[in-house]
Amino acid sequence: MRTRLLLLPAVVSVLVAAGCSASEPSTPAPTTYELPPRTVRPDETALKLPPAKNGDTEFTLLGLAAGLPSITGSHTEFPAKGQFVRLRLVVTSTGTSSVLFDTKRQLLVDDKGTAHPPEEQAMIIKRQPAQFDLGHGVRVEFDLYWDIPKDVKPVALRAFGGPSITDMKNLTGTDIKLG
Repeated sequence: MRTRLLLLPAVVSVLVAAGCSASEPSTPAPTTYELPPRTVRPDETALKLPPAKNGDTEFTLLGLAAGLPSITGSHTEFPAKGQFVRLRLVVTSTGTSSVLFDTKRQLLVDDKGTAHPPEEQAMIIKRQPAQFDLGHGVRVEFDLYWDIPKDVKPVALRAFGGPSITDMKNLTGTDIKLG
């Protein structure tokens, strides 16, 4: 009888544990954010590229529009000297501190190997950021604009994430192929 009384708590514990786990199935927590899909702009091609890093900044290229003859802002239409190229992208800080992100350093490389800086007037007309503080874990989505010759094609973004603890000058960019 004494042996049965000693086993009773163990049997009750097993039954209770089995009853608890069988009563309600657990749902695992999601491991990614569920972002709603968005329609690609009419003049744009969606890019399906893996994210790329430069320093503590991750670049995700979303959409590309090339051969744009002009751009229109709230109060003006601005013609291209050659062709406008627009790149939609997301930058995300993956470092432990913030980084000063400079959109003017992002270069578009064409099929002849020439690197083009963003077209400052187009960026102003389209009210895109010039420089901003990219804090830890912060994501920013925006457009970059370049005015390149009509006879070339964009092939890569030379991305500069900004200074980091391991690369204070951030002199070397990361080339991200556009397709």
